[in-house]
Amino acid sequence: MFARLVAESFVRNPRRKILTAAALVVGMAVATSTLTVALDVGDRLAREFRSFGANLLVTPQSDTLPVEIGGVDYRPVDEGSYLHEADLGKLKTIFWRHNIVGFTPFLDVPALVNGAQVTLIGTWYAHDVPVPDGSTFKTGVSITHPWWKISGRWFNDGADECVMGSAFAASHPEVAVGQTVHVSRDEISSSLTSLIVTGIVSTGDAEDKGILVPLQVAQEISGHAGEFRQLFVSALTKPADAFSERDPQSMTPTEYDRWFCSPYISSISLQIHQVLPGVDVRTIRRVADTEGRILSHVGMLLWMVTLAALLAAALAVAATSATTILERRAEVGIMKAIGATNALVAGIFLAEQVMLAIAGGAIGFVLGVGLARILGQSVFGTPASLRIVLLPVVLGLAAIVAVLGCLIPLRRAARFDPAPILRGE
Repeated sequence: MFARLVAESFVRNPRRKILTAAALVVGMAVATSTLTVALDVGDRLAREFRSFGANLLVTPQSDTLPVEIGGVDYRPVDEGSYLHEADLGKLKTIFWRHNIVGFTPFLDVPALVNGAQVTLIGTWYAHDVPVPDGSTFKTGVSITHPWWKISGRWFNDGADECVMGSAFAASHPEVAVGQTVHVSRDEISSSLTSLIVTGIVSTGDAEDKGILVPLQVAQEISGHAGEFRQLFVSALTKPADAFSERDPQSMTPTEYDRWFCSPYISSISLQIHQVLPGVDVRTIRRVADTEGRILSHVGMLLWMVTLAALLAAALAVAATSATTILERRAEVGIMKAIGATNALVAGIFLAEQVMLAIAGGAIGFVLGVGLARILGQSVFGTPASLRIVLLPVVLGLAAIVAVLGCLIPLRRAARFDPAPILRGE
């Protein structure tokens, strides 16, 4: 009998049902599209932000420790601790290894080039790093410093080639691309290394005054084979919040697991420190803070749009439900007169709303997926990916919106007195 009453309600009052379903379709379509983009926006924007450069700097830990006696700093100016190139593959073994987009080692070496004092900057352009699991990972300044502009071409890693900084090239016009330069460690060194200039790079930083060479070349000239001084790491991270800034030592085991298993820049820094003992991992705040602010603001905007769409759908459902209950006032009065309880009357209306929510939510999900692809294509250049996991979420939201929208009208229906209704008053 209950199912028959619900079914006949759809047959006798199709117009109101269509209006309610349409409101749910529109609301769920908007919610689906914004939720899909919101789930994609973090990864997409984080990858776009990698054009800002690396967001972590790794240096030997002893370099950060002052050596002072009587207020005098006795740390050598040109010497310091070194890190081992052979350990870099371990970065792709941490928990968040897939979030490590790239890393680039640097080794600065004071040298003479054609008799002129200059800093050689040893690094990688696109180098294959062996990973302990047997695979290889290609990385270098092509990944961590994508904004560097090159005129000509980059050197080949391991070759006797170099790239001049734009400022050095401007002050030494006699050295052109394609020519060979001769490098020595100092004036008394009898060992000369000949390098072919393959291009001129513009970085907007100190590298413009130096000459960039393959890391292996800088290691041979400096006498530090297989070593380097600095490592820039580019990692995909989520925006920092109050929880991410807490001291891990003060966390409970549950909190620590949650923190460790979240791609915060602080947790990734700890994991890097665990696989590279004896290093100091610092956040490049200029990059990380900018990313965090933009990601937070964009995410907040999308969630606000989602809530606004759900609220608008709930208000539309409430309006149509109130009108439907007023139109069926006589039906409610008859049901109460023959013994129907308020719970039974409310159950009939709620069952109708849930059925409408399922239908409207399913159609809205399909339309929302199409809208999300259009938004993704227009904003990011690639359509947003389908997330089927959102289907039950959207159906659940549709049911909640439909039920909440009819609660006030149902409360009014519960107060109906059947006697005046049956008398036509």
